[in-house]
Amino acid sequence: MKEVLEGLPWWVKWVAVPVIALVVFGGLIASVIGFMIGLLFKVLLFAALVGGLVWVVRKFTSSSTSSRNDW
Repeated sequence: MKEVLEGLPWWVKWVAVPVIALVVFGGLIASVIGFMIGLLFKVLLFAALVGGLVWVVRKFTSSSTSSRNDW
């Protein structure tokens, strides 16, 4: 590969080849990035829901325990 690009001007190596790669693989790159962002959102949503559930359970169990001790 190095020998093929050796005699070409700099703009072919640094402009034209990356642009062609983006045109050819652009849809694949966009779908991978979209998948990763969606996965990150789902992981954060899962963590927030589990954290909220733990907070609610601790809130109700600590209040019911303290009210039992008052009797």
